[in-house]
Amino acid sequence: MAGAAAVGAAAPSASAKSAARVGGANERLHVGVIGAGGNARGHMRALKRLAGPDNVEINAVCDIYDPRREAAAEFTGGKPYSDYRALLEHPGLDYVTVSVPEHWHAQITLDAADAGLHVYVEKPLTYSISEGVEVVRRVKRAGIVLQCGIQGMSDDSYERAAAMIREGVIGKVVMAHIDYSRNHREDFWLRPPDPEASPGVNLDWKAFLGKAKKRPWDPDRFFSWRRYWDYSGGIATDLFVHRLARIVKACDLTTPSRVVATGGHYFFNGGAEVPDTFNALLEYPEGIDVLLVSSMASQKSIRHVIRGNKGSIEFTREGFLVEPENLFKDEVRPRAHKKSGGEDMALHHNNLHNAIRKGEALKCDVELGFNVSMACQMAVESFRRKKSLGWDPRRSRVVRT
Repeated sequence: MAGAAAVGAAAPSASAKSAARVGGANERLHVGVIGAGGNARGHMRALKRLAGPDNVEINAVCDIYDPRREAAAEFTGGKPYSDYRALLEHPGLDYVTVSVPEHWHAQITLDAADAGLHVYVEKPLTYSISEGVEVVRRVKRAGIVLQCGIQGMSDDSYERAAAMIREGVIGKVVMAHIDYSRNHREDFWLRPPDPEASPGVNLDWKAFLGKAKKRPWDPDRFFSWRRYWDYSGGIATDLFVHRLARIVKACDLTTPSRVVATGGHYFFNGGAEVPDTFNALLEYPEGIDVLLVSSMASQKSIRHVIRGNKGSIEFTREGFLVEPENLFKDEVRPRAHKKSGGEDMALHHNNLHNAIRKGEALKCDVELGFNVSMACQMAVESFRRKKSLGWDPRRSRVVRT
């Protein structure tokens, strides 16, 4: 994809360690897992499922909270580390998974790239757009393989839809709309703190904060970090990235030229900084508008549709449907695509393993990860500034419109 071209490519760095240690298709891959919370446990389970089929092994685990780290070490047999930088020096690693709060994604990814390690980093690619620009540049320079954890890209529906759109099956695409909504009862994304958590005893609060604003210990910020702007983009970067990636892939989009977002605390007032209802309209230079809709109080879905002048593609749980516009029923044949693959961590890791060993194309490489993440981050900035924002691809920066 050309969308991150403005970020710039770079020649491989002579100072970076070699990222080509794997000698052949049958050589074992050694993995370090950074982060041991709920999402990371999903990665550990997926990698254990792949231990035999993919000849992969977890050798090291890291978390700043002792009970999580100890549980991960017991589950995987990997050596435990409290500092990810020490894990990056664990001998023989091929790649690391990065499943930590968003504000740490960039720094850990950059340090892994400098260590010559391939990376599977959870979505969003980074916490901010400027960090994303730097990650794309440095990943290319290091010559490593990076998979962004938008696992839905391991469903073949979006690649097949892209092929149909290129063939002109639904004519000229003019817009798309998609949502990701949930129905919470008491409050959203609120996780009860572990009463045993104690900074300086079994938890490194300073390490958690990193470059974020320095604050006194707050168990809600640690255990429910998705509710706070310091560590998360809320609905946009946690949920919309999944949905937008489908549209960006299918329509072969780059980066949006203009974004406007609205929303607020329309139902829940339990202390979350991020809104419970969020909507964004993205205008792309390819001549397509994309509407993203979400509420944490109402799960009623809108149709997930790409609309062309001759027909439409509607994504379903089974794959997608092609439906003609009334004026083009003689030109567009209704049809259905039954998906293969799916939104699955194991499939996404398997794709990364094949990319490392055999050069297989990644389902969500650093450029797609950047294009999707930065669009969602533009929506966050638009909402917080209450402004319509544009993107200057020449300078790789957000501007007012």
